[in-house]
Parts: sequence; structure tokens; C-alpha cells
Amino acid sequence: MTLRWRIVALVAAATCAAAAAVGVLVHHASRDRELSQARDGARTTLERAALGYARTGGVQGSGAVLDAPGLPGGLRRLVAKGHQGTEFATGPDGPAMWAARPADGQVLSVRVDMSTAMRNISALDTNIILAGLTTTAVVLPLGVLTAERMSRRLRLAAATARRIAAGDLDARISPAARPHDEIAEISGAVDSMAAALQERLLDEQRFTADVAHELRTPLMGLVTAAELLPPGEAAGYVRDRVRVLSTLVEELLEISRLDAGAEEADLSPCPLGPVLDEAIAGTGLSARLRTGTAEGTGQPDSAEDTGQRDATDRTRQRDSADDTGPWHSTDGPKVWTDPRRLTRIVANLVVNAHRHGREPVEVTVAADGRTVTVRDHGTGYPDDLLEKGPQRFRTGVRERGRGHGLGLTIAVGQAQVIGATLEFGNAPDGGAVATLRLPEGPERPELSDLPELPDPGPIHG
Repeated sequence: MTLRWRIVALVAAATCAAAAAVGVLVHHASRDRELSQARDGARTTLERAALGYARTGGVQGSGAVLDAPGLPGGLRRLVAKGHQGTEFATGPDGPAMWAARPADGQVLSVRVDMSTAMRNISALDTNIILAGLTTTAVVLPLGVLTAERMSRRLRLAAATARRIAAGDLDARISPAARPHDEIAEISGAVDSMAAALQERLLDEQRFTADVAHELRTPLMGLVTAAELLPPGEAAGYVRDRVRVLSTLVEELLEISRLDAGAEEADLSPCPLGPVLDEAIAGTGLSARLRTGTAEGTGQPDSAEDTGQRDATDRTRQRDSADDTGPWHSTDGPKVWTDPRRLTRIVANLVVNAHRHGREPVEVTVAADGRTVTVRDHGTGYPDDLLEKGPQRFRTGVRERGRGHGLGLTIAVGQAQVIGATLEFGNAPDGGAVATLRLPEGPERPELSDLPELPDPGPIHG
């Protein structure tokens, strides 16, 4: 049950309980008052009748009766002991108040009919019930309205908190100033937390950008100095470490630009096959490119090794039958994306697969032409990465290899820039699987039919 309906149920229960309590109190007060008045009247009449009986020996005209047959048994026994008293009883003639006393061995009694008084009390009870129902009918909608407003404000606060958790640090509740309002206090606390978190993250981003920028100048000097070292094992090691440091600084600068939102995608229709070829070739690593066909065509997927290179000429080796297919032609299926950033994403995923997984590494394009998966056959992504996503400078478990832990972070950031989604998972039979889903561009069905620009021809001097 939601908070709103809990509040409504509480209001309804409280209203009904209050109406019932008031009704019970009024009922007993009215009944006690009527009985008290009837008892006083019966006693007064009995005293007058006793005086008349003592003078005349009769009860005619006094309103009293000797040895009345309808006298309640308890009152009769009380009189037999020599006492006088009163008792309310309901007999065949209806409710009545009896008063009795002994009189020369007989019982002198007075009966005061209370049928009208009891009917009035019953009518009062009915009116109290109707008043309680009316009050509930009036109060309940007001409770529903109040609960809905409270629930809406709480839902707004929860939605804003979720937006902040998702990375939208500009999200704010901006509650109106309401003194002694707990929900407004909670909303203000959430806004203060978001502002403090945003300021802290901005400080960290500025620090990262400043450090990377300040390291660039001395790093260029290191690169130049390393190139001037005489050939040898030590010089090779120094050059390798300088290259690693240079890559780290460039990645930090790229991450700082992504964090600052300074990156903008240059979207255009481009063939997916050549872009993937270029991405895999740029890594210098082996990867098997698998291309899916539309469902229901009955055509098998094509597969090729586009990344296996010779150590001397470093030229790609691929199946000549696949190399001539339409997939690798500029006339093949097109996607609406930034080819440079897409190349960066796929290259990072392939490098990560080789660095932390095991061969063979497969790059697969689904039948929809927009979904690209990169899979290795290693131990898979660690649970922490699957739960929280890529973390900077965290490479997962020790047996997954080495690296700075920035490649997947950059891939996720670049995917967001081009409007794509990048998801991480593990294959059932082992291996890490990264799935990149490219967005649909404007008028996507016509992307493959876009006309090519005419050949400008030779330039004459």
C-alpha cells in the first residue's frame, strides 16, 4: 500500500473512531439524563401517593398502584425487605421506570412510561450515525487531496534523487519556502547534497584536467629526450614507459573533456563495415568480424579475421570472399554516427578484450545493423564492473591483466556523446561481452540510399 492510501486509510479510521466515540458519549449522556429525570419523577409521585394512602387508605388519583402485577422481581424483593427503591425495566408494555415502597404489608408502586424517551434516544443515535458518515464523506476527500499533494512532493523528491544518482547533477527540487514543513526540509537537504556533490565533482574534474594539462609540456620533453637516447635495452624500456605515460595523460585529458561536456559529436551517415575495419586495424590486434543478416533471409552470417597482422608488413589478412562483399563497401548499410568516436569506442573494447580476456576476440554486428558486440573468451567482467559500471583506475580482478582502467570509461563517455548505449555482461559459456547500440538517425531507412557526392574531376592548373 502506498503512502497516499495509508494516509487516507488513517484519516478515514480516525474520523470514524472520533464519530463513534462522540456518538457513544452522547448516547450514554442522553440515556442517563432521561433515566435520572424519570427516576426523580417516579420517586416524587410515589411520595405523594404514600402520603395520600396514609391519610385516606386509598391510592385513587395518585398515579400509584398496590401490588402491581408488572412490578420487576428485583424491586419486589427489595420492598419485601422493608426498603424502597427504583428500577428501569422493559416489559410487555414497553420500557418504564418503576418506584416502589412497602405500605401495610402491600407494595405501593409507581410506573413512569419511557417509550417516548427511548424512541427519542434511538432517533438521536440514528442522527449521530448519519452525522458521522457525513463528516467522514467530507473529511475523506480532503484527506485524499492532502495525501496526494504530500505524495506528489515526495515522488518529485525521489525522482530528482534518482536523476542525481544517474548523473544529472543539475537536477534540483527547488521547494517553496514553508516553515515547519518536513517535506520541504527533506527537499532542501537533497538540493544541498546535490549542489555539494556537483561542486566536489567539478573540483575533481578541474583537478584532473589541470594535472593532465600541466603534465603535457614536461612529457613532450621526455618524449624528445627518449628519442635521443642511444639504442639499447635500457633506452627501449624508457621509450616504452614514456609512451605509456603519454597515453595516460592523453586519456586523462579526454576524460576531463567528456566530464566537462565539452565533446560534441559530428554525426553523419557512414558505412559501418569500413569503420569497424579501421577500428580493428588501428589496434594492431586480431579480432574476428562477424556480420549478421536480416532475420528470415536464410543467409548465414559472414565471418572474417580483420585484425590478424604479420609482424613484418603488418597488413591485414582476411578472406578474399568476405573482402569483396557489400558489407565492407561504402555502399553497404549506413549508420548515423560520428565515425571517429565510433572507431575510438570499438578500438578501446578490442584492446580491453585482448588485455584482460583471451582470444579469440569477436566483433559482431547484429541483423539490425546498429548493434555491435565485442566478445572475448576469458574469465568475463568482474561483478563490481557489472554492478557499478567502469571505474577509473580499476582494472578488476588481478588475473584479468594490466592497464590503467580508463579504456572502458572513455568508451562509455564517447558512447554517450554519440547517443549510443554501451552495456557490459558475461556470456553464459564464459567471456566478457560489450554491447554497443547505436541510435537510429533521422530518416534512417534512407541512410543507405543517400546519394554520393559527384566526383569533382581533375584539377587543372
